[in-house]
Amino acid sequence: MERSAVVLAGGFSSRFGQDKGALELNHKPLIKHVVDAVKPLVDETIVVTNSQERADRYSKIVGPNIKFAIDVEQAKGPLVGALTGFEAAQGNYALLLPVDVPFVSRDVIDLLFELCHGRSAVIPRWPNQQIEPLHAVYHVQIALEAAKIAVDEGKLNVRAMIEGMRGVRYVSTLVIQELDPEFRTFFNVNTPLDLRKAEVMVKPRKRK
Repeated sequence: MERSAVVLAGGFSSRFGQDKGALELNHKPLIKHVVDAVKPLVDETIVVTNSQERADRYSKIVGPNIKFAIDVEQAKGPLVGALTGFEAAQGNYALLLPVDVPFVSRDVIDLLFELCHGRSAVIPRWPNQQIEPLHAVYHVQIALEAAKIAVDEGKLNVRAMIEGMRGVRYVSTLVIQELDPEFRTFFNVNTPLDLRKAEVMVKPRKRK
């Protein structure tokens, strides 16, 4: 098995006050937007949640053939969620995504996987040097070992995992812009305002 996708859905959605993955955008839950986008491009999709109850709820939304992993340490942040996902992954490489990116581009995903061969990770990087570690592809075994070391040291930021990895490739967002001119891939639904923006984004544009 070559490609896995790990979707992080273990957060508490504090800014929404409700389960963000189940929020509907254009009559479709956010988690299904993400799963449907990645499913044709990978050999398996793993959704990481913080409880069996949430996993059961999501399984009814996303349909069959989606794996679930329960975050071993709830509320510890995305690094522990990523570690849980990497442990469950059967692929050599794994795409890491949050549950709240409904416009993730299949072309961008495919590019990241292609660029990851022979590397420990491929991570988008903006001109100001900010990186997108939750929109990236990782070599599963290398990332898993680095994540374990970071967690053991009490470092719970995904960047701590990356700092422990050699052979990371950074791909400029200027390259990604060729495939995704408006950077919709990176649009997160973090707040009710973001959801309203997303609702506008899904509406077809009127031709002039």
